[in-house]
Amino acid sequence: MRVLEMAAPKIAHAAYQGPNVLKDIFYGISMGLAAGFLWKIHHWNVQRKTKEFYEMLDRGEISVVVEDE
Repeated sequence: MRVLEMAAPKIAHAAYQGPNVLKDIFYGISMGLAAGFLWKIHHWNVQRKTKEFYEMLDRGEISVVVEDE
């Protein structure tokens, strides 16, 4: 029991020091860049699919006209 009493004063408690503006700005910029990168990847995928569609259309592999049966 005496060991616990001696160790107790050495425990440091975290004190709230208020918002850290630079850290918040860094987090905001990081999250914005990550979201922008994910959006750009999505845009590249849509652009690739559109390009493939028009290439197939030009080669005659597909058609947008419904054939009468």
